[in-house]
Amino acid sequence: MPYRYLEEIATADVALAAWGKTREELFSACADALANVMVTDIGTIGRDTDIEIRLENDEIDLLLFNFLNEIVFYKDARQLLLRVATVHIADSDGTHLLEASLTGELIDSKKHDLIVDVKAVTLHRLRIDATSQGWEATVVLDI
Repeated sequence: MPYRYLEEIATADVALAAWGKTREELFSACADALANVMVTDIGTIGRDTDIEIRLENDEIDLLLFNFLNEIVFYKDARQLLLRVATVHIADSDGTHLLEASLTGELIDSKKHDLIVDVKAVTLHRLRIDATSQGWEATVVLDI
């Protein structure tokens, strides 16, 4: 599990730290951590629906912010629980370009042991750092 929850950062929200050898692994880990806040076992999320997204931002941390909020949007607008199937991040002229395939299914309280509802990803303490082992992020989720 390439993430952990940080109880010392937020008391009314959920804070998490995630990591990966690449930016793509980091973004996938953050997406799994987001899903795991809402569902006890993310392995119960089926793969009935596929969503393609494309995002860009000049700042890598804001790209992560937009990416995770996109997942929250689909949960709210279409009642979908989503996981990352593939994600690719490229750089062009100082802009980070993300293309991702998300897969998931409709929320089903009989199938998914629901925990809390994530309302949004916040900018509070949001950060991404390059490290000697890869990439690390801190994210706070509004629940």
